Order: sequence, then structure tokens, then C-alpha cells
Amino acid sequence: MLIHLKYGTGEVISLKRSAKRYMVLFSLVGLALISWAGIELFRPLDKLPLGQSLKISNISCPSDKDNDGVSDLQDIVNGARAEVNRKPQYRSAYYQRGFPPDNEGVCTDVVWRAMRDAGYDLKSLVDNDIREHPAKYPRIAGNPDPNIDFRRVPNLIVFFRRYGTELTKDIKPGDAENLYQWQPGDIVTFDNPHEHIAIISDKRRKDGVPYLLHNGGPTASETNQLQSWPSKITGHFRFPKF
Repeated sequence: MLIHLKYGTGEVISLKRSAKRYMVLFSLVGLALISWAGIELFRPLDKLPLGQSLKISNISCPSDKDNDGVSDLQDIVNGARAEVNRKPQYRSAYYQRGFPPDNEGVCTDVVWRAMRDAGYDLKSLVDNDIREHPAKYPRIAGNPDPNIDFRRVPNLIVFFRRYGTELTKDIKPGDAENLYQWQPGDIVTFDNPHEHIAIISDKRRKDGVPYLLHNGGPTASETNQLQSWPSKITGHFRFPKF
């Protein structure tokens, strides 16, 4: 039912039609106020111009353990990529003397092989630290086993916390300041139920988030899984400490 009013001019106006006019007027006024306040209603979420990539500079690493003219961090990246190119099959096994054959490995094998290319013997470093400070390594439960200790993620977390630099675990796509802290050659660890360790690659997405060099099966690979690995990040380290 419509209600009509008769004004002095004799014109009959529908209140329903008048209400619609007021709604349109109020909407226009509201949009004008929003525009005046500088609020961008339709600003894209991506901070980058279409087609452009966020540029993240690499940190200057002063250490060159093997004196080959390549910094330790870059050597670690090169070693991890060499592992990816070899494509060892993922196989979790126990090996006498500790080392699996070159065509086999798990996530931890990417790390010690990459560090070997930089001049570091991760097995000896971990074994020595466990022998001298066994209470620091709860995973060994008082029973060190040099055949496997350096290939266990919890032990490596303890080692890198002690002898590396522990860094942010936050990842902010498109944020250059945050992503500068995620450098090629850094090491990242993940929690159960998909316990894992990986090396940060020098390859990045357009929004600056780096790829991983790792072995999560079926072979070692370079993948865009820093944010999508199915377990939370437990550690982010840079070795050596400088």
C-alpha cells in the first residue's frame, strides 16, 4: 500500500519513490566523503605494479671457509642446487659410517652436502658438539649415535641455534624489509607432523618470497613451498654466524 501526500503545488508524491531518491542521494554523499578522506575502495591487494617483481638484494657474507672466492652462503646455495640437479631419491635409512650413497638421501642430506661444498664438515661439527654437550641435545636421550645424529632435524635445530644466527620466522609477501631477512643459503626447519629442513634458494617469486632447495620426496627439488609446507616453521638460521 502506497501513501500519498499532497503538497501546496497540488502535486501528489509517492513516499516510496521519495525514499528511493533519498537513498541514492545518501549513497552519493557517502562515496564523496570516502573519496575526500583518501580511502581507496578498489586498490589491488598486490603492492607491485602489474608484471613487475619485488627486488630483494642479497646480504654481503664476509666468510669464505674453503677460500674459493665464493662466499659461504652462495657456496651453500650452489651445493644445494647441485644436490637438486643430481636428483637423489628420497630414502630414509640407517647407514654405517653415517653417509648415504650419492643417489639417496632425505632432507637433512641436502644440508650437510650443501655445507660440504662450502668447506664445512657438518657431521664432525655436530658429533663433536654432542660429545662435549650431550645435555643440549634432548633428541639423543643420552645415547649419541654418530651414524645418524647429524641427519636428524631436532639435533640440527639445536646445533644451528648454538652456532648460527637465529632469524625471523615471519614471512610477509611483498614486504622488502621482511623478505631481506630471508637470504639465499639460510636454513629453515619445520615442525611435526611433516618434520623437515631446507635451504633458502636464490630464486624468488614475484612478491619476493624465496623458493626452497630441499628433498621432500620423491627427489631433491627446488619448489615454492616456504609458505605452503604442511607444518609450521620452527626455525630460521644463518650459518656461519657473522
